[in-house]
Amino acid sequence: MARPRSVSDEQIVEAARAVFLERGVGATTAEIARRAGVAEGTLFTRYATKADLFEAAVGLRDVTPWRDDLPGRVGTGEVRGHLEHVARRCLEDAARVLPRLTLMLSQGHAPDHNPLLRRIGDPLRHDLAALAAYLRAEMDLGRVRPQDADVAALALLGALTQYVYRDLLAGAEGEGALPCAAPHPAPADPARFVSALLDLLWPGLAP
Repeated sequence: MARPRSVSDEQIVEAARAVFLERGVGATTAEIARRAGVAEGTLFTRYATKADLFEAAVGLRDVTPWRDDLPGRVGTGEVRGHLEHVARRCLEDAARVLPRLTLMLSQGHAPDHNPLLRRIGDPLRHDLAALAAYLRAEMDLGRVRPQDADVAALALLGALTQYVYRDLLAGAEGEGALPCAAPHPAPADPARFVSALLDLLWPGLAP
C-alpha cells in the first residue's frame, strides 16, 4: 500500500506562488522546495520543470478553455448570447490570473525571465484568433453582419482586458492589488459591464 503524501500538490503550488510573488520569476526550485517543506527532488516528481510550477502558481492551468467551445456554437443559439458567455469567462479567468502574473513578473529580471514568458506564450493572441474565427463562421451563415472579424474580436477582448487592468489599478484590497498615484472610479460590476459592452458592440454585428 502506497504511503500517503505528506505534502499535497496544492500545498506545493501555494508555496511556489508565495515564493514567485516574493522573488519573481528568478525564484529557484530550491527556494520553493524549502518553503513547501519537501526535497527538491520531490518537487520534480510532481512538476517536471520550473515552468510547470510557474503555470500552476499563476493559475494558467485552471483557465477555462472557452476557445475550444466556440466551434461547436457556430450556427446554434444566439450569437449575442455566445459573445456574452465568452466575455464573462474571459473576465473570470483574467481576474484570477492577471493580478498574480503581473506581480510575479514585476519582481526582477532574472536570466530565465524570457524562457518562462515564451512558455506562457501570448494567450491574448490565441483568444483573438479563436474569436475572430468564430465570428467569420457566423458571418458565412449570415448570423453576423459582414465586418472585419479581427477588429471586432479585438474590440471585444480589448475592452475586457482594459476592464481588468482598470480594476487592478483601482487599488482594490486583496491579493494582486496594485498601488496607483490617483484614485480611479470603481469599475462597474462585471455582469453589468459585459451587458453594457454588448449593448454597444452588438448593433454593429447584428445581421
